[in-house]
Amino acid sequence: MNSKSNKPTVLMFPWIAHGHLTPFQYLGDELSKRGFNVYLCSTSANLTSIKKRMGEESLIKLVQIDLPTLPNLPPVYHTTNGLPPDLMGTLKTAYDMAKPDFSKILQTIKPDLVIYDFLRPWPAEAASELRIPAVQFIATSATMTSYMLHAFKNRGKKYPFSTIFYRDYENAQVSESCDYVELGKAIESLEMSNQVILIKGIKEMEGKFSDYLSMLSGKKVVHVGPLVQEIACKGEECETMHWLDKKKQCSTIFVSFGSEYFLSDEDFEEIAHALMLSNVNFIWVVRFPVGQKVSVKDKLPSGFHEQVGEKGMIVEGWAPQAKILRHSSIGGFVSHCGWNSVIESMYFGVPIIAMPMHLDQPINARLVKEFGTGIEVLRDVNGRLERETIASVIKQVVAKKSGSFVRKKAKNLGASIRNKGDVEMDEVVKDLLQIIMAKNEDEKIAK
Repeated sequence: MNSKSNKPTVLMFPWIAHGHLTPFQYLGDELSKRGFNVYLCSTSANLTSIKKRMGEESLIKLVQIDLPTLPNLPPVYHTTNGLPPDLMGTLKTAYDMAKPDFSKILQTIKPDLVIYDFLRPWPAEAASELRIPAVQFIATSATMTSYMLHAFKNRGKKYPFSTIFYRDYENAQVSESCDYVELGKAIESLEMSNQVILIKGIKEMEGKFSDYLSMLSGKKVVHVGPLVQEIACKGEECETMHWLDKKKQCSTIFVSFGSEYFLSDEDFEEIAHALMLSNVNFIWVVRFPVGQKVSVKDKLPSGFHEQVGEKGMIVEGWAPQAKILRHSSIGGFVSHCGWNSVIESMYFGVPIIAMPMHLDQPINARLVKEFGTGIEVLRDVNGRLERETIASVIKQVVAKKSGSFVRKKAKNLGASIRNKGDVEMDEVVKDLLQIIMAKNEDEKIAK
């Protein structure tokens, strides 16, 4: 315990991806409100981004970790946000070389507990070497985590829940990209978690999947809740909200594929044509890797702006997603089904037009279908998107009578989640305090 305040001190160390950083920050804010001293450790590139998003009321203390500068990987690339895909391996190498610096940070702060991410075991190892308990926080779904752990531990055996699966073209993609050394590190990281695994989400939504994860891992799975926060918009971001104010209720779709995925030229063109064909109002967030000089105008089909007119808005880079999804004019979310996006969409009662791209996203899309809160855009047998199919699903979810069930289910689930309160977080605090108290008792006995 902190000797001056007698508060438990927690050091949080997420993987250096925006999709991981944000839930760690939000969890840290919740723990701070409940009497914890919270430190959040990341690279300078990520901390700069966090500072822009943190509210004035946030009590989190930021700690910088320095990665070695490797060839083609200057400090601006010490984050996955905007990272050219071919540099991901170099970034992971640099990250793995940061253990000594992380150990020094632990020795300086002397936390009672480390909360770490799932990709690497060495943060937990560094904590263990200093006799500091470490708990893993997984920012993706319990469903995906149990699916992968099942595949690792029960090779060749079918996953016990038939609604959750990869399609043939997705299996081929996963097999091609799967690095079993990386997967082994992720499993080792999970196994090192002290007694419990924290996971983003809601128990009532993923109950059978989190129970299966608990059985596979031999650890208690504790859901931390949706962790949804709204960020005040500034400048150009507010122009987006003013544009939405002019649209009718539930008449507009939000189109975004996350902070780390970049559309192929073929997918970009199909989506653009689908938006024209759908004749539905839209906000489309368009992103390209850092350093690439790409003109959105040149990427769009000829005549796009003329045909779309006031029905569409293109936003380059970043948009206040939570604020947009909450807006009354939003009637659907064309999403890659990253877990943060799925949770935010459900929280605000917005139906999902699911267009998963890779990794955990196809599994999350199947989960959305199981919840009844969205419809997936089916690709052809080769995994290609088709503009007519995309446009058809958009119109079904937003306007057609056949989509009324999805709209109603999404609205009801959102209300249920928002009315639930802080039950999950109360259990999180209870379990973390028990781990810290056990550590303190062990230290007393050792003395």
